[in-house]
Parts: sequence; structure tokens; C-alpha cells
Amino acid sequence: MSAHHLFDNAVDIADKAHLETALAVGKPLRVKFGIDPTAPDLHLGHAVILRKLRAFQDAGHTAVLIVGDFTAMIGDPSGKSATRSTLTKEHVKSNLETYLAQAGKIIDIKKAEIRNNSEWLTGELVLQLLPQASVQQALHRADFKKRMDEGSEISVSELVYPLLQGYDSVAMNADLELGGTDQLFNLLMGRQMQKELGKPQQDIMTLPLLEGTDGTRKMSKSFGNYIGLNDAPADMFGKIMSAPDALMPKYFALLTDIPMPADAKPRDAKTLLARAIVAWLYDSTAADNAEKAFAAQFGKKEIPKDMPDLQIRETDGIIEILVAAGVKSKTEARRLMKQGGVKINGATVVQPEEHPAVKDGVVLQIGKLKFFRIKK
Repeated sequence: MSAHHLFDNAVDIADKAHLETALAVGKPLRVKFGIDPTAPDLHLGHAVILRKLRAFQDAGHTAVLIVGDFTAMIGDPSGKSATRSTLTKEHVKSNLETYLAQAGKIIDIKKAEIRNNSEWLTGELVLQLLPQASVQQALHRADFKKRMDEGSEISVSELVYPLLQGYDSVAMNADLELGGTDQLFNLLMGRQMQKELGKPQQDIMTLPLLEGTDGTRKMSKSFGNYIGLNDAPADMFGKIMSAPDALMPKYFALLTDIPMPADAKPRDAKTLLARAIVAWLYDSTAADNAEKAFAAQFGKKEIPKDMPDLQIRETDGIIEILVAAGVKSKTEARRLMKQGGVKINGATVVQPEEHPAVKDGVVLQIGKLKFFRIKK
């Protein structure tokens, strides 16, 4: 891959001229990407960065994958509206069990350098790092400023987090660090930490955040809008088909090497995308079978045998149930109902005042592709 293509889809690059020169002279780079195991599943949002890491691997550079088993116990505050729940070592260890296998669907694990940051991050080191940045600098972050304006608390550990991620770059002698646009502050902290400790400064490259299947929020398991790298092929195919049409250009650009057909109908474009992603993360046979299963299920309007459970309360009406199922607002829930997009056990629910039987096991359908089994 040419150096030119390594910059595809990049949003922020610092120092671009320095990085271009390093690539032009053929310098082998140590390219770092860190993931905190705060959940057991990686998803297509992670895949955007992992694809870029693989591109650098294929160009002859060293992929350095940092598993943030230490920093996961603190929690990255980037883009968060509230302090994350604290994870125990046991939670982190459990989440880690399949991380490398999932990442290995995209990068060449055998040729990558895999490190846990608990190898060098200790309580003593944290105390040594504290003078390297100011509270004022941290509080200038847009996400922290927003939380302060809203009266939300910011924990001391969250202020320390960027220092720890920054020190990962020092420990790994990183030449380039990759991340999402929400990671810009943390990536720049890596440059600052290297400078303060007498190391050459890494370059940084950010890539766009990938919205989830709700079409609005960053893909995340906590939002229930994610497509997991370990999702079964049929589930993966179906989730992609359920994503809003407006996301298709971005998904094609960030997750595939094929252009989105200019004149294709939305369903045909989604089918091409779903096939490409399933074949990439599994194989062409899995993609064929997933497409056939999707056609059989939705072409014949069959209710799927497997679907997620949706826990509700006795007092929940249909509006509350829809919001619990991931509909972004009560206004959106009412709009869906008026358009005939909500069914309970196959019966269309049009009026918000309707409170259909919601006994254990009834099936909620939202749109054509989303099904939930009600649990109380």
C-alpha cells in the first residue's frame, strides 16, 4: 500500500509533514493502538482503527496493540457525560478472554506486538507522572467542560487517565498512535509525555467515529447499537441491513475497500455491504449463508427464532417499552407507531394509548428488522 493511501479517512494528523517524511524515506514505524477491555466484545467501531493498523502492518510497519488492562480499571472519560463505573481486575480479566482472537480477525496477531499496560503502570509511577500535566489543561477538554457546565462530577482518576495512556506511548517508543476523533486529547498527551521525558514525539492520526445502528450515537455496547466482531454471521448481516440508509456511505468508506454503488437501491447497497463485511470477518460461505437466511426470514416475513430479550417493568406502557428497546426518544417512538412500524405478536400498535399484553415471551417488532422477546 502506498503512503498516500495510509492517510485515507484520517481526520487529525500531527505532525503530518513529519509523518509524510518518515514514510517517504521508508522508516519502519512503531504504530500504536490501545484498547481498554471495558466490555467483552469488540465491534465495527474498533474495526475502523484496526483496519488502519493492518494497513500500516501491510506496508511493513510494526503494529503495537496495547491492551489497557490497568487503564480499564480507571475508565477513559473521552466523550462521556458521566463517570464510568469502576471495573475490578476480575471483570477486566473476563473481558480479555477473547480480545486477541477478535482483533486477530483484522490484524496479523502473529506479527503484532501485544502488550498489557499493567506491565509498566503502577501506583508509584502514577505519582511520578502527576507533575507532567496541569488540572487547567485537563479541564479545557470539551467533554469535561460540558460536564462541569451541567454540574456533573469529574473524578480525580479521570483527570489522571490521559497521563497513563500517554505514558503507554513512552513505554512503547511509539512513532505513531491511532485513535478515534474522541481520543485526540489523549493522543496529544502521548506526544507531550514523550517530550517531557526526553523521547522523540510520536505522530498521531485520528479516524472518524462510527455511528451505530441507531444512526445517531457512537457505536457502543452500552447504547445497544453495536455490531460485534464475534456476532454470528446471520446476526451481523441482519444488523447491517437494519442500519439507516444514511450511514451506508460512511460504512463503505471506513469498513471496506469497495466503493458504494452510485445508482444502487438502498437495500441492494446494504446487501453488498453486509456480504462484504461478513466475508471479511468470516468467509464467503458464511456471507452466502447469512444472505440466504436473511432473505428467507424477511422475504417470507418470518419471525426469527433467536432474538434478544427485553426486560421491562409491570408499569411500562408501549412508549416506555420502545425507549427501552433503543428508540432514541418518546417522540421518535410515537412517530414509529403512527407509521405502523411497531407490532406486538404480529399485531400493529398505532396509538400510544394502547397497552397490549406484555406477558413473558411476547414478541416486539420495531420496523422490519428488529425483534425483541419481552421479559418481565
